[in-house]
Amino acid sequence: MPLAVTYSRSLQGLDAELVHVEVHLANGLPSFTMVGLPDAEVRESKDRVRAAIIESGFDFPARRITVNLAPADLRKASGRFDLAIALGILAANKIISSQQILDYEFVGELSLSGEIRPIQSCLAMALAMQKLNNQRTFIIPFANLEETAWVQKIKLLASKNLKEVCDFLSGKIKLHQHAAIKPSLVASLAASPNSTPTQSTATDNHQNDLDDFSDVRGQLFAKRGLEIAAAGFHSVLLSGPPGTGKTMLAKRLPSILPPLSQEEALELAALVSLHRRISPFDSIGLPSLIRPFRNPHHTSTTSALVGGGALPQAGEISLANYGVLFLDEFPEFSRSSLEALREPLQNGEITIARARFRQSFPAKFILLAAMNPCPCGFLGHPKKQCRCTLAQIQRYQLKVSGPLLDRIAIRISVNAEDENAFIEEKQAETSKEILNRVIGAWDIQYQRQGKLNHFLNAYEVSQYIRIDDQAHSNIAPIWKMVGASGRGLHRVLKIARTIADLEGDQSNHIQLNHLLEAVSFSKPLIKPMTF
Repeated sequence: MPLAVTYSRSLQGLDAELVHVEVHLANGLPSFTMVGLPDAEVRESKDRVRAAIIESGFDFPARRITVNLAPADLRKASGRFDLAIALGILAANKIISSQQILDYEFVGELSLSGEIRPIQSCLAMALAMQKLNNQRTFIIPFANLEETAWVQKIKLLASKNLKEVCDFLSGKIKLHQHAAIKPSLVASLAASPNSTPTQSTATDNHQNDLDDFSDVRGQLFAKRGLEIAAAGFHSVLLSGPPGTGKTMLAKRLPSILPPLSQEEALELAALVSLHRRISPFDSIGLPSLIRPFRNPHHTSTTSALVGGGALPQAGEISLANYGVLFLDEFPEFSRSSLEALREPLQNGEITIARARFRQSFPAKFILLAAMNPCPCGFLGHPKKQCRCTLAQIQRYQLKVSGPLLDRIAIRISVNAEDENAFIEEKQAETSKEILNRVIGAWDIQYQRQGKLNHFLNAYEVSQYIRIDDQAHSNIAPIWKMVGASGRGLHRVLKIARTIADLEGDQSNHIQLNHLLEAVSFSKPLIKPMTF
């Protein structure tokens, strides 16, 4: 029977579902029918496949061709199925062996000349196959080989054109393999899956391209707050008049975050590969170790921020995974966009639901928000007078809801500095000095609990954060100050635990001074206005 099956992958978020490409040749008038819920890009492959087969020197069967992409209820997108469809037709036409191709999976877009063009998100598919412990050999476009070779636990081959793949399957040639990744490059990443991100040897130079905290004069309270945020991966809200340095401080937060581990760097590169054809690797083929800093404009839509679409794509919160999402002019974002941040901030992922499927994307990021205290920006400024009415101030502040504010751990008032701060302070502390303390705190947290303090759940808070007797007697007034919510108290305890970790305290106990400093960063910046 003229029937052949090849295997390919359909990418759904970061999950790569196996697709059976079934090709049947029947007698009748020549036709080419494709079923299995293909989108427009997949349906257009009929013309690319026909031309590629002919230009590669093979006969295209003048028969009734039916291609089924199974499972039928899984939506198929992009031109990555071209290679698998072409090989299925050749196998059904007895030009290549229909049994041998079952040991391989194929992805690649075909040109009219038979060349295999690079595809988007090849790295994401390889990572998904690694998680599934896939045993088949993955044949990909040659242009995707260098980046995909970082996924070392799958069998990987690459080809430049359709004729080359057919000759390989016929036993005439061997396909391209990537040379082993240089040990020096692997060593520059945290190669062990059990190692912490702070063990990378790239720590000393990872912030070379980043702005440095030594450029910021004054603002010692704000710098301390950002150091605590980096040490515990806590979210931050900066509030203050324009020109006080909120954006300047925000852009320097990545310089005090430890470099990415290998696992984190590859996952982030896979997320980036979903969105663009530009390689997420640097000029020497090394995944970037610098944590992402995403800064979307306040006119961004909800879908752009959290992800979405008919075929859901990752949004800015996922592209900021393991890094910083900076939202300047915080109240100017749409209310729906801001409210959509609540669940990702708490759960570390975003789930986009449609009528027939659900897709989840990682969203473990530090939310760094900046805002003015009022529409004109000068409420509380020591030298400039606010021109806003009470109604305008209230309307402006209520754009940020209470439930969202309750999920932001650290609140910092960035006040206008006296001009003497710029003259008297000769040399501010550098990012490298702060980074060393943050790395020490991360090491303590990973050794104690296997995760950073922000990600502790309610049970883990009670297990890993113990309060000494003096601090325990002050819990009631502290609870009253931060608001009578369990989340508010846990927020203060996590910050206090981070402060103790920065001091090198490896015990589970926190002291009164840790609690009091934590409270100073947890006071509400936005208060209900009364007339």
